[in-house]
Amino acid sequence: MIATLQRIIESPRFTAAIMTVIIINAAVIGLETVPSLQRDYGDLLFALDMIAIAIFVVEIAAKLIVYRFRFFASGWNVFDLVIVAAALVPGSREFSVLRALRILRVLRLISVIPKMRQVVQGLLSAIPAMGSVILLLILIFYIFAVMATKLFGQEFPDWFGSIGASLYSLFQIMTLESWSMGIVRPVMEVYPMAWVFFVPFILITSFVVLNLFIAIIVNAMHESQEETETAERDAIMEEVRSLHAKIDRLAEQRAPPD
Repeated sequence: MIATLQRIIESPRFTAAIMTVIIINAAVIGLETVPSLQRDYGDLLFALDMIAIAIFVVEIAAKLIVYRFRFFASGWNVFDLVIVAAALVPGSREFSVLRALRILRVLRLISVIPKMRQVVQGLLSAIPAMGSVILLLILIFYIFAVMATKLFGQEFPDWFGSIGASLYSLFQIMTLESWSMGIVRPVMEVYPMAWVFFVPFILITSFVVLNLFIAIIVNAMHESQEETETAERDAIMEEVRSLHAKIDRLAEQRAPPD
């Protein structure tokens, strides 16, 4: 029975069915935010939500029965378990925030779709390498914030009156959000040479350091994909070797005695 249940939950049709339920459930949760639909079809939407939760619970229970303790060896299984368990918490006033967090169930698509899992795994594997870049960016921000506070704080206290204000203004400049007309040009009306300060800051942060983030993430995703492909090839080769060994044993058994 367990073998049959395992074939069911590992079949592509079962995966596609769970994916469909996740998408429909996400749409239902979105429809609940429309007051007119909630008023006219609130009971139906609630029933559909409960059906989806029941399906998710049955899925998790089936996996626990099949894999037992091996279920917790996969981080994606634990992720699914947490998302489903959160849906079972009573929606009382103390846990009312969980009603808004129900939309997080759509994140289960990440664990269902292999390509999305590879993207997330690539991002997670890039975090250690990004640490040095983040420290570099913090150092650059701190240096420029101190300089901006010293240079422009007296005339523009709202933007550069303190280290905190300077850090926030520089972050806005780095994102290129209204940096020219909103901040730099007004500063240049008082300090005409201020562009000598702001242009290098933009070049360093927006076009150099941030591109390092992109390079690290792309490289990590490429390595994650290569590891996945290597693991799949190794699994296939292991199955081929096992099949060859079975064929050799059968040939030896059928060979006539000397």
